Amino acid sequence: MNKYTAELIGTFGLVFCGTGAIVINEVSGGAVGHLGIAITFGLIVTTMIYSIGDVSGAHINPAVTVAFAVAGKLPVKEILPYAIAQFAGAVLASGALRLLFPEAKTLGETLPAGTAVQSFLLEVILTFFLMFVIINVVTGPKENGALAGIAIGMTVLLEALFAGPICGASMNPARSLGPALVNGTWQHLWIYVLAPVTGAVVSIGAWRMIRIPVSESKA
Repeated sequence: MNKYTAELIGTFGLVFCGTGAIVINEVSGGAVGHLGIAITFGLIVTTMIYSIGDVSGAHINPAVTVAFAVAGKLPVKEILPYAIAQFAGAVLASGALRLLFPEAKTLGETLPAGTAVQSFLLEVILTFFLMFVIINVVTGPKENGALAGIAIGMTVLLEALFAGPICGASMNPARSLGPALVNGTWQHLWIYVLAPVTGAVVSIGAWRMIRIPVSESKA
């Protein structure tokens, strides 16, 4: 159970701090700001990777878990328990934020600012690049693995910074489901479940293409 407990705690931390920054920004009249929110997401992802990466891999994201299974880096039977732990952590974090800030109108739900198609495609592309960074740093040279937390955290920060105002830059079904479930905001939730999984799985195909040994590619 240590892997699943780690995923629950890690996802709790991600949602509590990340969406908590959005909630506190609202109740404080904008004290955190968009840049602060993006930095918070990037930092919490980085710290969770270094905290629990050696226990569970620090997926803290069902889309990442599915992609690792597709890549053959995780047994398929692990997808469901990982996802349950991640969703549980997200819901508990959103519940804690609701208790702490009952006056808040939002719990950091991800909603499209434009069309649903626009946000869907953005989420696919954002998650593609996030997973592309993840799979390459964790399967590359050891020196890359040592910097995995920084590389992945900076990718989350970057994507949240420029795409957050349009699509929410979720890239994570658990991060979106927790606030939606607790706050009862279900509009367009399908985008934030389907798009991240799609982008992450497609990214594995790209990773395989560029990682084929030269000898095999010439055969």
